[in-house]
Amino acid sequence: PFNPCLTEAQYKEMEEKVSSTLSGLGGELKGTFYPLTGMSKDVQQKLIDDHFLFKEGDRFLQAANACRFWPTGR
Repeated sequence: PFNPCLTEAQYKEMEEKVSSTLSGLGGELKGTFYPLTGMSKDVQQKLIDDHFLFKEGDRFLQAANACRFWPTGR
């Protein structure tokens, strides 16, 4: 999906699909899905430090209009 074109409902739908798909993975593909909505600041900072999450307010994401409805659907 192309971020600037997505609606808030599409972000939510995509998050649900990704979350349900990832929860079904096992073995070496098993992991944890971290939705941004409701995420503690400590977990958020750890994911940023580990380079799994962009910092909020990233100028490149903002320029691409990829931050609409942030953090919904992420």
